[in-house]
Amino acid sequence: MSVQLAVRGLTKRYKTGEGVSGIDLEVNKGELVTLLGPSGCGKTTVLRGIGGFLEPDAGEILIEGKSVTKLPPEKRPTSMVFQSYNLWPHMSVFDNLAFGLKIRGMPKADIRSAVSDALRLVRLPGSEKKYPTQLSGGQQQRVALARSLLLKPAVLLLDEPFSALDAKLRHEMREELRDIQTQTGLTMVFVTHDQEEALSLSDRIVVMNHGHIEQIAEPQRIYNEPQTLYVARFIGKMNFLEGVVDGERIRAAGLEWPNAKRLAGKVKVAVRPEDVGLSVISDHQEEQGLGLTGKIKQIMILGHYAEVSVDADEHGTIRAFQSKEAVQRLRAGDGVRLSFASIIAYPND
Repeated sequence: MSVQLAVRGLTKRYKTGEGVSGIDLEVNKGELVTLLGPSGCGKTTVLRGIGGFLEPDAGEILIEGKSVTKLPPEKRPTSMVFQSYNLWPHMSVFDNLAFGLKIRGMPKADIRSAVSDALRLVRLPGSEKKYPTQLSGGQQQRVALARSLLLKPAVLLLDEPFSALDAKLRHEMREELRDIQTQTGLTMVFVTHDQEEALSLSDRIVVMNHGHIEQIAEPQRIYNEPQTLYVARFIGKMNFLEGVVDGERIRAAGLEWPNAKRLAGKVKVAVRPEDVGLSVISDHQEEQGLGLTGKIKQIMILGHYAEVSVDADEHGTIRAFQSKEAVQRLRAGDGVRLSFASIIAYPND
């Protein structure tokens, strides 16, 4: 795969102290890469730096092998889709979409054809004569996306474009964006704070924290193998136990596992709720006191599965995802024994 976008040593610091330092990132042609992190982590700074909307303190940005670091936004082969739709309310959908093509001097017949094709791509055929105020939020965002697609950018930049939409519409727009990306082969850089959005959309995810990159990997790897404690805490739900290394073993809550990472001293043991097993214990088993036990505090039905919260005394609350069939035999107050199918250990921060 050829590298479509390269960010090298990008640094931008604001007077508040926020910003980014030494960001290195490569995006391959036809790839959808998501910058993910909480507010203030620097993801939008990186995106705006790529788009030319802010001048970096240091670093270089290359698109298709050519430096664009000194170019203004309008001279870069990029296009940005913002959270706000930025459509001209006094102009029809056709005129909103045709505006950039007219500036480029495209013939009228070609503009009509291109606008029609773009509207079909975003599933709004025949909307040319409507005005933005006649469209729903989701439809307006589709028009904004179509406008960017018409410019045929080398890299399409998307800054939390679906955050103003309701949950159902957000889900639909994610699917449509992924379909469009597959059909067009466009290279996209997407910014979001929504981990579900990032996991469902991306070829790769860049997890950011306080101006630096914590991990870059495919969604499944980010979820299954978070490299740092920060990523483990940020991506998905996770249970944590205090543990300690004892030679070749890690011990926590009366359980033990191999010390695969050769850690030392105190550690954090992380386990996903779907890797927590529950079995109701009898009085006789409880007396044996082996392993990690607790009492069910709450059972929350979440559609096809349930989240079971277990009070494990000094180890805190452990959450387990169970099938809707499995929870039929569970009740609040039941004593249960917990087992972990898989864990990840980290140095204690």
